[in-house]
Amino acid sequence: MMTVQTSKLNQMLGRCGLLTLLLTQSACVPGTRDLEQDIALVKAKRGAPVDPLPPMKDYEPYPYTAYNMRDPFSPFVGDAGGEGDSGVSPDSSRVRETLEGFPLDALDMVGTMGTDASTVALVKDPDGVVHRVNVDNYLGQSEGRITAIFEDRIDLVELIPNGSGGWMERPASIALDEG
Repeated sequence: MMTVQTSKLNQMLGRCGLLTLLLTQSACVPGTRDLEQDIALVKAKRGAPVDPLPPMKDYEPYPYTAYNMRDPFSPFVGDAGGEGDSGVSPDSSRVRETLEGFPLDALDMVGTMGTDASTVALVKDPDGVVHRVNVDNYLGQSEGRITAIFEDRIDLVELIPNGSGGWMERPASIALDEG
């Protein structure tokens, strides 16, 4: 009984395969005459005219006369220690303060105490310890000396390298942390 069903199934699969083969063969059209005619029509059409190229300009050499001048890509070393050198430098003999061990952006101003004449700022370090600072104390890792204390900020001046072996002052501030 099993063999009869298997043979019928094989016969049906064979007929489906033959039918598929005939359908795929009938879909193919012999020759490509219609395609060749379409290509010939496209080639026969004239395209839009192309603008002519603009005339080439003659090259005019530029005479370089700055041979005896300073190279703009080398660092400037002048007789006063460098361009932009303000004569300031870090004091290597000064004893470092606690808050100089932290980057300036890691310190938070959390308040002030005192009157206008003797205002003291409260600064919290990354460890959560609150420190009292006065004018002329130092903050941050760039020799930041406090120049003024206000209710909402601390103004200071940092010393940073100027790129030519000297130092320059840069103003900075720490705003009151509202959070």
